[in-house]
Amino acid sequence: MKNIFYLILIILLSSCGFKVVNNSKLQNYYITSIETSGDRKINFDLKNRLTNNSNDLSGNKIKIVLKTIKTKNVKEKNSKNEITKYLITVKVIAKIMENDKELKTINISDQKDYNVGTQKFQTINAERSTIKILTNSISSKIIRELSSIN
Repeated sequence: MKNIFYLILIILLSSCGFKVVNNSKLQNYYITSIETSGDRKINFDLKNRLTNNSNDLSGNKIKIVLKTIKTKNVKEKNSKNEITKYLITVKVIAKIMENDKELKTINISDQKDYNVGTQKFQTINAERSTIKILTNSISSKIIRELSSIN
């Protein structure tokens, strides 16, 4: 019994190699401007999230050109031929530029479905929250890609 306790203690105290990432080291860029085209709501949210993660003191000044495409398709219908689920796909093409030279092009596409509510406002709220989730996911992926640029 005592040996089992020591074995569990050693396992719990041994390090797995996980290290907390310092966010200030990841924010090694400053966004001078963001040009957008496509869906205005998605672009607004992306622009806010990207500029909030920008470091004003960084010497790595970049410009981002975003093109967003949102598509909404019927995913499921019931036996009465009524729509029960929609599938929203958001595709973002982000061109990262430094001194009018293109550094990188990032193509990110994400999709999620949502159920149709019994009332129209429920469906609209479900669509809005789905778009918000997709936008947050895409902005996190873009931030991760921006952090890898030297």
